[in-house]
This record gives sequence, structure tokens and C-alpha cells, in this order.
Amino acid sequence: MKLSYVYILTNKYRTTFYIGVTSNLERRILLHSKGEGSKFTKKYNLKDLVYFEEFMDINQAILREKQLKNWRHDWKVNLIKETNPKLETLDIMM
Repeated sequence: MKLSYVYILTNKYRTTFYIGVTSNLERRILLHSKGEGSKFTKKYNLKDLVYFEEFMDINQAILREKQLKNWRHDWKVNLIKETNPKLETLDIMM
């Protein structure tokens, strides 16, 4: 089974978040960095990967994405800080 990912991107000020799902995280982050990932990420210059989760089932990843999109901003920040306390940009070159 192919791995899937839920990921969170942000801007350099860490004020706006984008939550997405993909089966190829490295490729998807590259697209976002080129401004080709989505209109929202391009508009708000969201290029910094600060969080991701790995799933064995794409349907579970989609459910998690929907759940996180409904969370308040401070809940998202706290989730990210559990594994990335300084909200640093993650390097995911696989």
C-alpha cells in the first residue's frame, strides 16, 4: 500500500496555515515552493513545511486533513509544537 501524508505549510511569520494531503510529500512541497501548489498557498506565500503525518491509507489521511482544517489556529500551533517546538521549516528530502 502507498503511503499518504497530511502536511501543514506556513509563511515566514507563522501566521497563516495551509493543510493538505498528498501521496508524494516531497513533490508536493516542491510544487508549493514554486507557487504551483494551490492558489491559497501562492496568495499567502505559504512555502514552509512545519508539520506532517504519515498514513498507510489515503482515506485516513483525508479524514485527518478534514479534522485539522476544522481546528482553531492555536490548536494547530500546539499540535505542530509537539514535534517541532520552534516551528522550524522541516527538510523532507527523501
